[in-house]
Amino acid sequence: MTTVAAPESALTPPKPSSEKSSPLAQRGTTTIPAQVVARIAAQAASEFAAVGSNAGGVLGIGSRRNFGSRPEAQCQLYGQRAILHLDLGLVFPTPLSSTIEDLRAHVSRRVEKLCGMTVGKITIDISWLNPSNHVRKPLR
Repeated sequence: MTTVAAPESALTPPKPSSEKSSPLAQRGTTTIPAQVVARIAAQAASEFAAVGSNAGGVLGIGSRRNFGSRPEAQCQLYGQRAILHLDLGLVFPTPLSSTIEDLRAHVSRRVEKLCGMTVGKITIDISWLNPSNHVRKPLR
């Protein structure tokens, strides 16, 4: 059996660098496009139980209400500040004001956590309300 000696560089620990680590400003930046932030906001909104979106159809004809897909979202970026616009539908009856307030807080938290930018404003259009079946009596 033959043994092979390891090279000298494999046995010695690396020497500490004499250069100081560079400041964060010199390391570069990560740029997140507005379209990506909008998709993250749409996904965050779809995580909310009472939120749905329009699905299918062409030019609004034949579209249906869907609680399994993400609502429409748009984003404008101003430096590290995001301005969001959501177009969605909600289950009805639901307390609209508290639901929208909770939705804004949830979307804002998720975008800030995942993108690392602050959310300045979120506008929400409620395009439709979907009445739940247990509220209405059957029609005769």
